[in-house]
Amino acid sequence: MTSTEHSANVLGALALRLHDRMAAAVSDAAGEAESGATTLSWLAQFAAQPQVGLLNRMLGLTPSGAVRLVDRLEADGHLRRGPGADGRSTVVQLTAGGRKVARRVAAARLAVLSDALSVLSDDERETLDRLVSKVLVGLKRDRSATRFMCRLCDATACGHAEGACPVAPAQRA
Repeated sequence: MTSTEHSANVLGALALRLHDRMAAAVSDAAGEAESGATTLSWLAQFAAQPQVGLLNRMLGLTPSGAVRLVDRLEADGHLRRGPGADGRSTVVQLTAGGRKVARRVAAARLAVLSDALSVLSDDERETLDRLVSKVLVGLKRDRSATRFMCRLCDATACGHAEGACPVAPAQRA
């Protein structure tokens, strides 16, 4: 086995384990499926009133799947629909209850990730941050990919508004 194969395998195992833990934690925090929790988080952090069509692209759902997700989140009182700018589209917006759930989702995500990082020293975390930031920039598909890569991110923690997010500056470049 080559060094690259070993690194790739270890990274894959880490990504899968973190995903499994985060998916369970955010679903529990939201009382929703992972896609619902992700949607609430993304709306709270990055998209105040997106069109429903953007949700299906962000989550990789079919258009009908996005509509069913919106139906469920609206029935649960987490968001509400409204008319889009062109009269043919529909936008969604978080309710106060949806924002509260989004905060619980963010806290659950942070707890999982903080626990995972707890085995590292401060210096090791700084090194990991630099390396992971570099990998994230390399994974961007295109200039619009940030909003999808960051769909569960805490925009405050990454410094998105201040230009400290590792992928947002690459988007502006």
